[in-house]
Amino acid sequence: MAKKKDQGEDSVLPDESAAGASAAKPAAVAAAKPAATAAGTTASPAGVAGAAGVAASDPARAALEAEVAELRERLLRTQADFDNYRKRMLREREESARYANASLLTDLLALIDDFERAIRSAEESREFSVFLEGVSMIERRMLEMLESRWGLRRFSSVGEAFDPVRHEAMMRTEVPAEAGADPAGPLVAEEFQKGYYLHERVLRPAKVRVQVPSERSGPAAGEAGPGPARG
Repeated sequence: MAKKKDQGEDSVLPDESAAGASAAKPAAVAAAKPAATAAGTTASPAGVAGAAGVAASDPARAALEAEVAELRERLLRTQADFDNYRKRMLREREESARYANASLLTDLLALIDDFERAIRSAEESREFSVFLEGVSMIERRMLEMLESRWGLRRFSSVGEAFDPVRHEAMMRTEVPAEAGADPAGPLVAEEFQKGYYLHERVLRPAKVRVQVPSERSGPAAGEAGPGPARG
């Protein structure tokens, strides 16, 4: 800076070189900004590649989301169909159990009609023989129907060997071997209630009286044995 003396006072004059430098700074800054901007956009290839990858992955992601939504809807529909099927099967099972005996009851209705006719005939005739004949005929018809249509078969037991599967012993009688008892095992001597088969399975065992050989080899019960020998 140059100093100038005028009337005893010092005056400071501006330096031309400093002023030129100050004026040049804003222009340099302004010129550097566009260059820096251009350099920032062109000098980052990794950022450009990342943006392109995101843009390319958007259609694939949208397709995956659409597929997931479709699978979820299909799963919900399948679950609803299965619930409806389960409820329908339970309802059909209940109805089947409720009306399972419809055919058997239909056959029994014909027998009820026969009983009503037999009762009316007995009331009109007042003869026991007519009533007995009608009831016996109904019994034979009922047994034939149950055996032919439903596999129910009645069996006899008197005189056969006792079988715990087919027979239920209600009484037991001891008989000496010389009185006719079979020494091989118990026999059915009397039948209190008939037994029935359902196809090949015993539906109800017969209630019987069993005759077994006496375990006493001496005289029968109630009789005195021989006394001691006397010399």
